[in-house]
Amino acid sequence: MNLPQWLTPWRRKSVTTSLDLFRELFGARISKSGASVNWKTALDVTTVLACARVIGEGVAQVPLKLLRDSPDGRTKLPAIDHPLYPILYRRANYWQTSFEFRETIMLHLVLTGNAYVFKNVVGGRITELIPFEPQHVTVYRATGGELSYRVMMPAASSGGFDATGSTKLFPAEAIWHIKGPSWCGWLGLESVFHAREAIGLAMATEESQSQFHKNGAQTTGVYSVEGALNAEQFKNLRDWIEKYQAGKENAGRPFILDRAAKWTAQQMSGVDSQHLETRRYQVEEICRALRVMPIMVGYSDKASTYASAEQMFLAHVVHTLAPWYERIEQSIDVNLLTESDARAGIYANFTEEGLLRGSLKDTKDAILGYVNGGILTPNEGRALLDRNPDPDPASDELRIPANIVGETPAPTDTTPAPPAGG
Repeated sequence: MNLPQWLTPWRRKSVTTSLDLFRELFGARISKSGASVNWKTALDVTTVLACARVIGEGVAQVPLKLLRDSPDGRTKLPAIDHPLYPILYRRANYWQTSFEFRETIMLHLVLTGNAYVFKNVVGGRITELIPFEPQHVTVYRATGGELSYRVMMPAASSGGFDATGSTKLFPAEAIWHIKGPSWCGWLGLESVFHAREAIGLAMATEESQSQFHKNGAQTTGVYSVEGALNAEQFKNLRDWIEKYQAGKENAGRPFILDRAAKWTAQQMSGVDSQHLETRRYQVEEICRALRVMPIMVGYSDKASTYASAEQMFLAHVVHTLAPWYERIEQSIDVNLLTESDARAGIYANFTEEGLLRGSLKDTKDAILGYVNGGILTPNEGRALLDRNPDPDPASDELRIPANIVGETPAPTDTTPAPPAGG
């Protein structure tokens, strides 16, 4: 591949430098719960990870193709002769398939609100799409509205990022910038930042529960002994407690104390502090922020039924995935295709029917409905199942339902009757 020399190290590895660490530390926001929240720490929360994955996989698993309208607008065929077609449909760059590429940019979009992709143009056409990590990109907007992108570049000598923090400035036409929901119009909102309180509380609750079980899931309290303890005795007692009473392996063991020592528990139970209720509610809060139906991340309440779950899955497609499909399709049309492509009727299209893949009953019902409803010919339905066409010429004709066009009247005999007695 004709990859620019300065991008070659991206294919090998990346190394976190002091500048990366500075950005990570100061890019995080401290939530009211005390947890430091940024895209990296947010991914440690299982609900955030599940939401990011379900959106990323929902966009990546659906076929993405370039289609071409016929001059009369009646037929739509894959534009397989267009140089961008195999890049979007099968292989985005040297090391990523189309699925992997789309999954990556969706993770960037869901967590940071922006995805930055370098358009490697050779001979006047795009040959590769190379994603940049959002934390390495800074967007500048000039007075006239022109955008430029400063990217921290990899060092060719070390195979990682240059410790000096060398950067390269790209014009807008070199970067495919996909934006999530935006307030200013030129930069997407960072979802993790605006949901930091919900994510931070989930992190704090997780940590408190982890500490609770680390200490043997035992309630803490006060040891009281007769007389005063000197520094050495205090240290010995503390070491004894840590050695024999802390940790899950010691949970449930009885205390053995001397010197008339007494133990007084002084802490609320897990039920009193409502850990379970808090953790369940945070799943719903994070799902609200990332616009994902809770059932899609494995969360459901006792009131859910099979029928309601089916409607929730449908709502996930309509309200979560469909806006992302439309956003990316329009971004491709505007940023990757040319004016001549638009005049030729070429446009990007997600095939949502790909979501039915693996559900034989739903796939059968959908195709059967299209064929018997006169929308697809039998051979077009077979093509959706990757089946060879039926040689019968009738399989290339639409089956228009009789209740729509009406029954064809039987032909009448117009031959004159013979004369009587003849």
